[in-house]
Amino acid sequence: MKASTLASAAAFVPQFLQAFQAGRLENSRTGKILVVVQLSGGNDGLNTIVPYRNDRYYQLRPRLALKPEEILPVSDELGFNPSLAPLRELYDQGWMSIVNSVGYPNPDRSHFRSMDIWHTASGSDEYWSTGWLGRYLDHHCTGCPAHHALEIDSALSLSMKGQDRTGFAMSNPQQLQKTANNKFLQTLRDHDHHDEENVAYLYKTLIDTQSSADYLAQRARRRRSRVKYPVSAFAKDLKQIAELITADCDTRIYYVSLTGFDTHANQRNRQGRLLRQYAEGMAAFVKDLQQNNLLNDTLILTFSEFGRRAAQNASNGTDHGTANNLFLMGGKLQTPGFFNAAPNLDRLDKKDLIYEIDFRQIYSTILDRWLDSDADRIMGRDFQRLALV
Repeated sequence: MKASTLASAAAFVPQFLQAFQAGRLENSRTGKILVVVQLSGGNDGLNTIVPYRNDRYYQLRPRLALKPEEILPVSDELGFNPSLAPLRELYDQGWMSIVNSVGYPNPDRSHFRSMDIWHTASGSDEYWSTGWLGRYLDHHCTGCPAHHALEIDSALSLSMKGQDRTGFAMSNPQQLQKTANNKFLQTLRDHDHHDEENVAYLYKTLIDTQSSADYLAQRARRRRSRVKYPVSAFAKDLKQIAELITADCDTRIYYVSLTGFDTHANQRNRQGRLLRQYAEGMAAFVKDLQQNNLLNDTLILTFSEFGRRAAQNASNGTDHGTANNLFLMGGKLQTPGFFNAAPNLDRLDKKDLIYEIDFRQIYSTILDRWLDSDADRIMGRDFQRLALV
């Protein structure tokens, strides 16, 4: 099964299930849409949203700091990295909210461990096997199709894995459908040595996979974006999401990643290129949604697993840190602009920024006020909601 990735389920499916599967192809979404963007590697927040009037910033980063004349000022104290210029219009339109100093108690500087904490919404001393979006599926997705939560990737992240239900990973809808229709497992029809429970599980997996593959391929052919997207893998993924949304696909959660932010050495040019990819892709994506009157129904969350150290290192880069900024985009933001003040660079904890907002408060707010779900039950505890959406 792993070698073939997917297999045709049609040969296994009774007629009444085939009819049920075919009927699902006409389903449309209901409710609001959440798009999660992960910046993997630990993006440097201080050189993303820059405190360009803070002398301490320049003392901590004598070679790495961006000069005041390079910054795109958006407030009296803070400005955008110049690579984020395509996002300036979104900010001016009130479609962007920036939350500073986001983190969690007793932070972990390991990429893998910190990402697990962000994916599961656990404490730093807890080890959970389910993700926050996966638990949303567990609690609120009885009868939902497999693609109710869709990750544009070849593998599924922990955040999308629940106890009983998971999201659906896909890189390309046409390729998915082609793979789903191979004949590798058709010979299992004639194999009579399967445990009954395993056969039932195989039936369900194949039915769900083929149903979602056919549905997503069909929907992907319905709409082609008229917006010009930049040439990058990240922008291609965003365009694919936009086309599925505008085709009224019954997917409510989308997940996409941009990697490469682990900038220990020669950070400036590398981070600049990545932020430009992010900004150009997001600007086209938001424009696409706005032109199709879908921006008010969409919330976009961008996060990274941690920020970087306040001071630069000897290699003109930055090492793993703690608190970071986080972006929300959409047409229904409650607090557009800067949600809170810039990080306090005169008050550090072992040379690291001190978090002021627990990222789980943001998750709880989204679950409660955007996805209309039981946030406390999904998160396992009560986190204060924020005036974000």
